[in-house]
Amino acid sequence: MSSTPRTVLITGTSSGIGLAAAVAAARAGWRTVATLRDTTRADALRKAASEAGVDLDIRRLDVTDEASVSAAVDGVIAEYGRLDAVVNNAGAGHLGTLENDSVEDIRKVMEVNFFGVLNVSKAALPHLRATGGRLITVTSVGGVIGQPFNEAYCAAKFAVEGYLESLAPVARTLGVSVSVVEPGAVATEFVNNIGVDIDADIDAGPYSGALRRYIDRTVEQFLDGTAQTAASAAEAVMEALLADRPAFRIQTTDWARTFVGTKLADLDGSAVQDLTTAWVS
Repeated sequence: MSSTPRTVLITGTSSGIGLAAAVAAARAGWRTVATLRDTTRADALRKAASEAGVDLDIRRLDVTDEASVSAAVDGVIAEYGRLDAVVNNAGAGHLGTLENDSVEDIRKVMEVNFFGVLNVSKAALPHLRATGGRLITVTSVGGVIGQPFNEAYCAAKFAVEGYLESLAPVARTLGVSVSVVEPGAVATEFVNNIGVDIDADIDAGPYSGALRRYIDRTVEQFLDGTAQTAASAAEAVMEALLADRPAFRIQTTDWARTFVGTKLADLDGSAVQDLTTAWVS
């Protein structure tokens, strides 16, 4: 094996899974390019790297801006000459329902969570072909099971999983491994990422009661220990990065495996509908 360090580019590293994955990859010996849309928000990332005793190459990358994506990928190749893996982690949550959301709201969710993944993956694939590299995308259990008031978010994650599941055998013919990592609830991310003040009164019109019940149930997950840490979720990213033959679909906890398994065995959809209806009833 070449002594040249392998290079990984990770998006969305300002916090959460992206931050933890960047530090873990650097600790494992990867030359890690940690990207984020706003580099002024990199303080937590720098602090985590310093505490871990690792070096990160921190760069700007806005997944919704093709010019930004191209500049970041081209810059990595210009400096290091290779790209061995990409971890698509950047994304944004959204709570809402069809009657209350505007179509523009939904387009914005798709732009970040779906087209952002395609922008980065498309730019990276020629370089991953050259190295026999890995394309890893952090999706969600919401990419398998549609969840109340997460319609736009789940639609985007479903689209990502469908696209990459279709791409995986094609990419494999040219030596590129494609995997998706499916976390469940991750501590802090729900509250910080949905753009809703859960302590405020939520006016969702006729859906307000159901939305409050959904939020109360979700917050309870964080309080009862069901939610995992970002660091533990990043372990699944590292599995996809380091395994000899990584699976296409990797869940991050036993809970996530059970949850996803409910859908994969649910031919008529009744098991999932019974489960998720209870969240809002």
